[in-house]
Amino acid sequence: MSQFHLAQVNVGRILAPLDSPQLADFVAQLPEINAVADQAPGFVWRMVDDSGTDATNLRPENDDDMLLINCSVWESVEALRNFTYRSEHLKVLARRREWFERLADFHHALWWVPAGHRPGIGEAMERIALIRDIGEGPGAFTFRAPHPPPTGSPGEFGHVRHGGHSPAEHTPAEHTPR
Repeated sequence: MSQFHLAQVNVGRILAPLDSPQLADFVAQLPEINAVADQAPGFVWRMVDDSGTDATNLRPENDDDMLLINCSVWESVEALRNFTYRSEHLKVLARRREWFERLADFHHALWWVPAGHRPGIGEAMERIALIRDIGEGPGAFTFRAPHPPPTGSPGEFGHVRHGGHSPAEHTPAEHTPR
């Protein structure tokens, strides 16, 4: 087993409230797509809110009720890529413009974490900010320019951009089905 896993985050601003008719089909597909992820080869963990089913009640920015976050951990870039583009998830991804605004800035990031680490909202948003601020690199990247896992032991690896978690950071509920 690898000493590092791949974390991913993506955020999106919904076009209407989650309980609106416009988002009804998206919301209805969440349990199925989450089940596909949970059973996908290489899946490790996904962030969920206190309901324990998905992360739709979490907000990465307190002043934006329409911004949703999705964060998960995978064994490898290949495992995440296969789920994203070679599973039932692709059908939902293809329809994203029906439910989400087109964001002008980076809205997703990948990064390596020590095996067993579960990113919080603050850490995930820092990775998106890192790409926005300095571009892709080993600390935050996308599928276009993936980076290999770090060398060395996880104890030598600083997994948060500025060296630590904020004490006020939301710790998401656990969802690890295996």
